Amino acid sequence: MPARTWPILGLLLILAAAAIELAMGREPWCRCGTIRLWQGEVNSPENSQQIADWYTPSHIVHGLIFYAALALTLPRLPLGLRALIALLVEVAWELIENTDAVIERYRAATIALDYYGDSVLNSVSDMLAMLLGFWLAARLPAWASVLLGLGLELLALAVIRDNMALNVLMLLHPLEVVRAWQAGG
Repeated sequence: MPARTWPILGLLLILAAAAIELAMGREPWCRCGTIRLWQGEVNSPENSQQIADWYTPSHIVHGLIFYAALALTLPRLPLGLRALIALLVEVAWELIENTDAVIERYRAATIALDYYGDSVLNSVSDMLAMLLGFWLAARLPAWASVLLGLGLELLALAVIRDNMALNVLMLLHPLEVVRAWQAGG
């Protein structure tokens, strides 16, 4: 398959995901009526509604991890196909993450009491952030990718008391001590 085909397939996959999310009842963009590049306040109704927020770094980390996993398990596949596979996994996560069941799980298990799902704009931006992480991992030495991933995780942890690792932990096995710490207690 020609190399120029992979980005076209990726774009179609992102558009299909956006259409599915709209059909699921997700808001196209923030209910506030304003589109912002950055939403830095986690405890805001605009969190997960704007283009980027403090959870965007976790999607970059997804890309770093997906690149490494696919480079190790499927090294002979063309880079474009591996990127498409990574995008498919990210799209699946975004669709699952925005189901009512998972949204309720976040609300019950984490400090995200007012979370009502991502806007389609934010979800598409998360997919693009994952692709950015994948692209960076394809170009950086492995040690730099590891440092970047750790740095992004530590930055989010320091600023908002949350990151990808804690998000997964709290979704799968919530710990009251972590929830209390995240709430500032």
